[in-house]
Amino acid sequence: IAKLSVTGVGMRSHTGVAIRMFRSLADADINVEMINTSEVRVNVIVDGDNGQPALEALTSAFADAMR
Repeated sequence: IAKLSVTGVGMRSHTGVAIRMFRSLADADINVEMINTSEVRVNVIVDGDNGQPALEALTSAFADAMR
């Protein structure tokens, strides 16, 4: 398995972070096995074989936020 997280205090005030995360994984045809959320974090569990592709999908989806 692989665990990926999108984390940041800005999640409290920025809408659409979770949908952006899930849409990027869906567009990459990656199935999410489990979801855990808090005010500042969204965690997902994916199959281990999909760990690297999922990381690449999320990196691409949030590239503008990481600058």
